[in-house]
Amino acid sequence: MITDLPTELRQTCVENLGEKLGVSQITDFQFASGGCINNGGRLTTDQGDFFIKWNSSERYPGMFTAEKKGLELLASAHAIDIPGVVLQGEVVDLSYLILDYIQSIGRRPNYWQSLGESLAQLHRNSNGTVGLDHNNYIGSLPQSNTATSSWPEFFITQRINVQLKLSRDEGRLAKEDVDRFDVLLAQAENLFPEEPPALLHGDLWSGNLMVNHEGLPALIDPAVYYGHREMDLAFSRLFGGFDDEFYQAYNEEFPLAPGFIERVDICNLYPLLVHLNLFGHSYWGQIKSIISRF
Repeated sequence: MITDLPTELRQTCVENLGEKLGVSQITDFQFASGGCINNGGRLTTDQGDFFIKWNSSERYPGMFTAEKKGLELLASAHAIDIPGVVLQGEVVDLSYLILDYIQSIGRRPNYWQSLGESLAQLHRNSNGTVGLDHNNYIGSLPQSNTATSSWPEFFITQRINVQLKLSRDEGRLAKEDVDRFDVLLAQAENLFPEEPPALLHGDLWSGNLMVNHEGLPALIDPAVYYGHREMDLAFSRLFGGFDDEFYQAYNEEFPLAPGFIERVDICNLYPLLVHLNLFGHSYWGQIKSIISRF
């Protein structure tokens, strides 16, 4: 377990934070456990606290460059609290990202209502095009965001087919397993209600949801793109942890088209395939159950 900053990273932090913010020394570092991709923790300096995370620049090229862009894009919507990006760079064989530190307190009584209203406000942001002007990551997997003409096409080519190819190439699924998706994907044009592409967080599970210094929601670790807003809502249901008040508030602020609950499993084929590729065959049963219904 990494419990301290690598020497070269510590030196870079002092130099670059000093140049930008007048930091002259790091007084403490507290490791944050739980990350399976990055090392990270609370960085205490003579000019305040920050959050720093780092990883191998060779293993995850461009990850933090993309995350910086994603965080800044979400923040520009002024819909929900997003940690500010302080610094992003590389030193030796390490990539690093330094963010404003989120000092959490207890949730306000209206926390879940605020999250629903804020996410609805975020989703009202659109650039008119499905995809994004750059690729990024979801977890430790590259995420392709090549623009396509429609959401169904994007869902097939940039989400499902990419993960299926990876599963096939890595031997996690056989050809007959991949072929099971043919009937489902043939229906893609009719599965989703037509809507303008929404600005999505892209990895909306409870582990990426925090409480800020005001007791209100904050979001971290995005996998940003413009897509169908039901993807975020469905993802939030995959592993639980979101109160019903959140969904009620969202739907009052930005009503979902009828039949959303029936489409949740279709949306979640993407994160389930991601988890299959990250963590193994235990997710195949759930995926097969969904596609068998079609």
